[in-house]
Formats: sequence, C-alpha cells, structure tokens
Amino acid sequence: MTLLQVPVIDLAPYFEGTPEGRESVARQVDDACRSIGFLVITNHGVPVELIDRVSAVSRTFFALPLADKRKVDRPRFDAVRGYSAVSEEGLSYSLEEAAPGDLKESFSIGPANVPDDNYHRGPAAGPHFVTNTYPQIADFRESWDSYFEVMSELSRSLMRIFALALDLPEHFFDARIDKHISMFRVLSYPPQTETPLPNQLRAGAHSDYGSLTIVRPDDTGLQVLNKAGDWVDVPMIEGSLVVNIGDLMMQWTNDQWISTVHRVINPPADKASTNRRLSLVFFHQPNYDAMVECLPSCLAPGERPKYAPISSGDHLTSKFVKQTTFGGTKAA
Repeated sequence: MTLLQVPVIDLAPYFEGTPEGRESVARQVDDACRSIGFLVITNHGVPVELIDRVSAVSRTFFALPLADKRKVDRPRFDAVRGYSAVSEEGLSYSLEEAAPGDLKESFSIGPANVPDDNYHRGPAAGPHFVTNTYPQIADFRESWDSYFEVMSELSRSLMRIFALALDLPEHFFDARIDKHISMFRVLSYPPQTETPLPNQLRAGAHSDYGSLTIVRPDDTGLQVLNKAGDWVDVPMIEGSLVVNIGDLMMQWTNDQWISTVHRVINPPADKASTNRRLSLVFFHQPNYDAMVECLPSCLAPGERPKYAPISSGDHLTSKFVKQTTFGGTKAA
C-alpha cells in the first residue's frame, strides 16, 4: 500500500504497552515512512501548557525591533544558534535550486547544560555543543530548555517505534542517541506586506537532514510532495504534532524509508498582509559519533548497501557544506 496523503497515527496504543498496540503503531509508522515520510501523531504526551509557554515567549521575541533581535544573532556560520532574519536563508538551495530567500525568521538552540568533558567540549565535538544564547525575556530560557528536553524524550520514544517498525530490538537506537546533537528552532512567518518575488515562499522546497523532525505548526501551509508528484497539505489536527524522517534515516534504511521534500507556501493574497504563522520545530540528530550504516533488516539477500558508513556528525557537516552562502537549515 502506498499512502498519497499524510496519515494520522494515535500513539496511545504504543504508550499503553500491550504487544498488540505496539505492533499496530509500528506497522502504521512503517507504512507512512515507506510511502510518504510524514505522519501526524496524537496522544504524544507533550503538555499543551508547555507548547503555549514556548509559543508566547517566542511571539514576544519576534515582536521586538530588528536591532534588539540582532543582539542574539547566529554566533558563527557552522553553529545553528541564535537569530536569523527574514530572507537570510533559502531552503531550496539545499536542492541546488536557485530561489529568493525564504519569508521567515528564526531563533535556534541546541543542547543545554552540556557537561564540561572531552566528549562534549573536545575537538571531535566540533560545533555540535556550542553554548546557547537567549534573549532577556522572562521564561524564555526556562520554557525553551524544557521544550528541548520534552522533545528529546518524545524523539527517544519515536526512535523506539522506528526500531520496532524496522524489525529491530526496540532499544536498538538508545545508545546512539543518548548524547544527541539535536536542534530546536522556532520559525516566525511574518505578514507579507509586499508581493513575494517569483518562486519566493515562506519556506522553499527541501528535505530535512537528520533522523526525524517534530513540528508543531499553528496554521496551515505545510505541504508534502507525494510519490505521485503532487503537493498535498499536511492535516491540521487539534493537539497533534507533525513528524517526518530526514536524510539520515533514509540513508540508515538504505532508502526503504523516504525523506520527503516539503515546503511552506504563502498565505492567500487576501490574507497575506495580516497572516502570522509560528512553527515549533525540533530537529533530532543522533550522537555525533553514531555510525550510520545500512541496518541489518534493510538489506535483502544479495543486495549491497547504497551508502558507505558515515558518522552522524560527518553526515550533518556534509549537509552544511553543501549549502550556499545562504547557509540554510530546515523549516516547516
């Protein structure tokens, strides 16, 4: 069965823990990842109060004058931290397609409270554990760090579901993600007071880099390119989150699962001047030294792996190097 629309999957049977429930969720996830690479999840356990807190402080930040937001600018090219302004990134460049900069701005953090040891601070760590910067807004740091931790826990559960879906031991990925180099980013899509340039979108067509992405959008606009070559809307379900796999997971599964191209389209012209959109996006990336090589359940007899083994950190770095001067990271 090939899914041409993004499915909605209830995670409650997995968290309830019955063998039948866990198997049912795993099979649904496998179908989604093989067919369209996206799924909408319900009963995920993320407190709505935390989502509301993060959204509120983020809106406060993005409402500041540009000069104040620039005080927490991205500190260096190879570290996705801090603020990026409207049109400073062009995601279609990740597909080597020229287009104007995207009509969004963003703020990003990585892991907080990083241990001061050689693994996290030594040369091999590169930019993966660069210290976060935060704006001086009440509850900003506390709510963002809490959200990062909750997303880390949900990602661990999703990776366990992935393992079951791929006929692996449930905890196969645990030791590969216990010091993950993930990133949490909030994207603000401001009202469009001028007509966009040709081919200019809120977020141009792209795929994501890592193992999985968890998105909480507050409005429509996210679209996925299905296997039939059609752009389809990701459904907006009250209380849900959107999950998609990235290039790393596609490579890990020897292309059995697909990292799907997606975009965020502009609002209708009659609403563009007043429409604001906010998206909370968690990009999950395994430990930088976790080796990504064809999973044993993803290689049929007589087949050869399509990719040479590569570490998670080198895989991520190779994706950054591919970027143009826009240096874009992903969005939804």
